[in-house]
Amino acid sequence: MTVSYEDFAALTEDSPTTRTEWAALVAAWGEPHRSYHDLAHLAAVLGLVGELSGHAADPVAVALAAWYHDVAYDPTAADNEEVSAQRAEVGLRGLVPDGQRAEVARLVRLTAGHDPADADADGAVLCDADLAVLASPPAAYAGYASAVRAEYGHLADDVFTAGRIAVLEHLLALPRLYRTPTAQPWTEPARANLTAELQLLRARAS
Repeated sequence: MTVSYEDFAALTEDSPTTRTEWAALVAAWGEPHRSYHDLAHLAAVLGLVGELSGHAADPVAVALAAWYHDVAYDPTAADNEEVSAQRAEVGLRGLVPDGQRAEVARLVRLTAGHDPADADADGAVLCDADLAVLASPPAAYAGYASAVRAEYGHLADDVFTAGRIAVLEHLLALPRLYRTPTAQPWTEPARANLTAELQLLRARAS
């Protein structure tokens, strides 16, 4: 999966404004401090959104939300999802209908907790795609966890460990880690990875 201009324009329209917006998105996702939340992650989520699109009510809105869901990523900030949603609201103005633009922003905000309502088909697709990495083979999962740690290099080990434990506990406490039928087989390996990392971090913290 690429992050080409053609892919983005297919969701909006082909215009100079669209090209400018696409270039700004790619530049943001390519910021040097991103070790995991980078262009490779964007491409992976876009590809998975495509695979899961049959479950979505508005596949275009979900795909656009994927483009914007981590466009603002500052590891020292606590409001990245909100800033990313606002960025979508501004960037898509005039490129898609206002109702769809609002849906994109809603979906981006949803990635703060990854807990869509049972009837939220679009939210289910975006969250499943974003969390698919959790079901990676153990070695790939370890690479993901290491990249996340690198993004938080400004934090001391004990501070990062406490925060990461909270994230893992939240994910494991979700009623369902994945919501779409297609993603259900991912649940067992994801929970195994999360549990293993949690046990390791708790051992370090003790």
